[in-house]
Amino acid sequence: MRRFRIGSDVYEEGAPDLQAALANAYARRERPLCLCREPGCPMYVARIGDLHLIKRMPLSGGGHDSSCDSYESPYELSGLGALMGSAIQVDPQNGMAALKLDFSLSKTGSRAASVPAGQNSASVAGDPRRMSLRGLLHYLWHEAELTVWTSRWAGKRHWWNVRWHLIEAAGQMTVRGGALSDILFVPEPFRAENKEAIEQRRNAVLATALPPKSGPRKLLLLVGEVKEIVSARSGQKLVVRHLPGFPFIIDDALHQRLQARFERELSLWGADSSSHLMAIATFGLNSAGLAIVEEIALMVVSENWIPYETIPEKRLVDALARLREKSVKGLRYDLQADQPIANALLQNRDEPFALFVVPAGADEAFEVSLQDMIANRPEIGAWTWRVGDGEMPALP
Repeated sequence: MRRFRIGSDVYEEGAPDLQAALANAYARRERPLCLCREPGCPMYVARIGDLHLIKRMPLSGGGHDSSCDSYESPYELSGLGALMGSAIQVDPQNGMAALKLDFSLSKTGSRAASVPAGQNSASVAGDPRRMSLRGLLHYLWHEAELTVWTSRWAGKRHWWNVRWHLIEAAGQMTVRGGALSDILFVPEPFRAENKEAIEQRRNAVLATALPPKSGPRKLLLLVGEVKEIVSARSGQKLVVRHLPGFPFIIDDALHQRLQARFERELSLWGADSSSHLMAIATFGLNSAGLAIVEEIALMVVSENWIPYETIPEKRLVDALARLREKSVKGLRYDLQADQPIANALLQNRDEPFALFVVPAGADEAFEVSLQDMIANRPEIGAWTWRVGDGEMPALP
């Protein structure tokens, strides 16, 4: 069981007086220390209703003992490694992550501002100095710890807590000097009996995206679950769950690029009725109050909200979902598909295992990079499934 130092006192994770200590630490903005290693790893306290939770500081998981629930695999094993120190810069004093983005959060005239030449708005950038929309969605998912799973949570992860964790994670990130949470719009769960109050809260958030009389228009960032994308009288309508009667308009040119760039995600979503399709998009409101999408990216997740990119990865995710041991899904961020990542980390009792899925037809460069990745982390066990060789091996 984990132990935490709060002030001069030490508490076990299940101690009856831990909540009171956390409430005091939250009020004082004090950082508890996780004592999985000495002298302790700084954490922070988050609040959900009357409940206080101890959360891992951004990108600090590698500093925890491998047996600790806050441990995560080294970021060099995923696409996160390419972004660290450039697109993502963490302040060691306050733990805030400053993000550099390759997409615009403002709009001038009829076009989004500063869209890179030759790049369509549904693309994934290859510049490690800046983070694409998909990279940001992956980073939010990772820092919200929505990549983490154990079978003990079966049936307990719903949209309300997915939303809370995303907003909490965004509160630890800044973009262009401001809090990411200030521009992030994640729809709250819709209940017909609370329709009026929900719409009032939504309108208060969206009012900041109304077009000014002059100057650039501010864009907000949507993260939500796609219900459907259907034809409108002009362009397409993105219908987001928990937002009945509030469509997002996508013009035909952007819709065509979206279908081409995210064909894989759309086909995976269409093939599995239990999966969810997540969208991240920049949008603003026009003078009529309609939400107009400027840029968009998609990610498919399992029924437990764990991301996956291929059918073999989905099989791995499903197998891990049945285990009591904690697993953490690795994400690609802005790496291309021909570069290896640790598709997941399995935290066995004795040692963590990095799980690698090698696609059929992987070339020699992929294999060399994979072997280098394994050799550079001898303290982590390696499990490899070469899809072209047959069925998935037994998990470690």
